[in-house]
Amino acid sequence: MAARVLAGFLAILLLTATGAVAAPIPFEMAEVAPGIFVRQGVHEDATAENGDAIANIGFIVGPAAVAVIDPGGSGEDGERLRATVATKTDRPIRYVIMTHDHPDHIFGAAAFEADHPTYVGHARLPGEMAERGPYYRDELVKILGESRAGNYVMPTQLVETTSEIDLGGRRLELTAHATAHTDNDLSIFDPETKTLWAGDLLFVDRVPSIDGSLIGWLKVLKTLETVPALRAIPGHGPVSVPWPSGAADETRYLDSLAREIRALIAKDGDIETAVREVGLGERDKWRLFDDYNGHNVTVAFKELEWE
Repeated sequence: MAARVLAGFLAILLLTATGAVAAPIPFEMAEVAPGIFVRQGVHEDATAENGDAIANIGFIVGPAAVAVIDPGGSGEDGERLRATVATKTDRPIRYVIMTHDHPDHIFGAAAFEADHPTYVGHARLPGEMAERGPYYRDELVKILGESRAGNYVMPTQLVETTSEIDLGGRRLELTAHATAHTDNDLSIFDPETKTLWAGDLLFVDRVPSIDGSLIGWLKVLKTLETVPALRAIPGHGPVSVPWPSGAADETRYLDSLAREIRALIAKDGDIETAVREVGLGERDKWRLFDDYNGHNVTVAFKELEWE
């Protein structure tokens, strides 16, 4: 691996010296099940150094075609993912599936436009992208610069409830969920290998981030537990975890927020107290806890005070 990295670095130097455009360097990827490849993201927020390559992204190879699942957190991330697909198969990229609207998962989408794929997303994804997309891109440009940031692409195939796509005899089952992590979460199940691609409905090691509904998320997790999967691919965390046991930590964390906030509300506690006190027993169990727990408590308190 060290030799490959050095070769790539020398190639970049040569291309820079000659004025040529450097070709994207493929990722090292894990094949978590036959034909399912995952790039693990880093447990950080977006920086110029990490290129917003912070989410788990990848692809599934079928007998006739490829489905990319989450095209990456930037144009640079997407270009490298596309280059990686070419190292694994010569089959065409027919689908680019976007699990939700957050930029670390979808801003590499434009890198695949030359493949003319069908872009697939939750039925509510276009509305969220229209509302938030320009802001997300402006913020990403501030971090990465115009040339690296990439852009979002509107889905051309929408999933209202459930749907299937066919990669030439390998069917993928898509489910559009009620409001949970966001209001536009999509999961993918591969019956052939019994693999659930959960997107950000599943966080492992990195603290979950609520951008939708705490109670809705817990309900969706209960539904996902019934999926007959052997493994799940989280949006953040290891490239795969056993299923459904892999969701135990996330469920515990979300349950603890609900329980503690309800107890505080019952004593007429306010949101400021909740932010200071709720969830602290989980601090040592999650990366980036202090960056996100206060936000989670704020969102959850506003939801639960109206129960």
